[in-house]
Amino acid sequence: MPEDGKGPPTLLLFLKAPEVGRVKTRLAASIGAPEATAVYRRLVERQLSEIPADWPVEIHHAPADAGATFRDWLGEGPELYPQVSGDLGQRLCAGVSGAFARGARAICCLGGDCPGLDASGLREMAARLEEEAVDLVFGPAEDGGYYLLGMKRPELAVFEEIPWSAPNTLEVSLRAAADARLNVSLLPMRFDVDELTELKRAEAAGWI
Repeated sequence: MPEDGKGPPTLLLFLKAPEVGRVKTRLAASIGAPEATAVYRRLVERQLSEIPADWPVEIHHAPADAGATFRDWLGEGPELYPQVSGDLGQRLCAGVSGAFARGARAICCLGGDCPGLDASGLREMAARLEEEAVDLVFGPAEDGGYYLLGMKRPELAVFEEIPWSAPNTLEVSLRAAADARLNVSLLPMRFDVDELTELKRAEAAGWI
């Protein structure tokens, strides 16, 4: 950690191994599993390309034994950490706790599903975390979840008893933040690519 306490947040990407039939299954119903897997790869690669060069990156991968797959795919740059077993909340708790224990000054959790999240959006998240009054930064997703969560302390209450992949995921997360007396800043709403209509929107925008 920089001596002055400043510096970029550590990005924690929670990713699945790009195995045909195991990623983008809803999209696969429309375009087939091999092409959906190829889309998943392009989404992740785009997200990584938008991360500012001096920001530390951790890949938290599932399954836990997929480290070699990710190293072959993404190269030697990002640090690799296996996800623990359990639901998404438990996996996020473990990932966030580990990153802060390793010295992260702030963290940002995200996946590879939101092609509209670019370098300027990441810098906006980081700038908001610098504000003294802000504890958490959420990036709302159109499906009721969130594409990004930034924090400067391990505020694990926002991962507990959350209905994951549900229309009210963000709503319940914001309620948990309020119950914990945490101040939240919201970024612009964006969409994840899970269905064919969203893929077409991303392609029309020239993102993938």
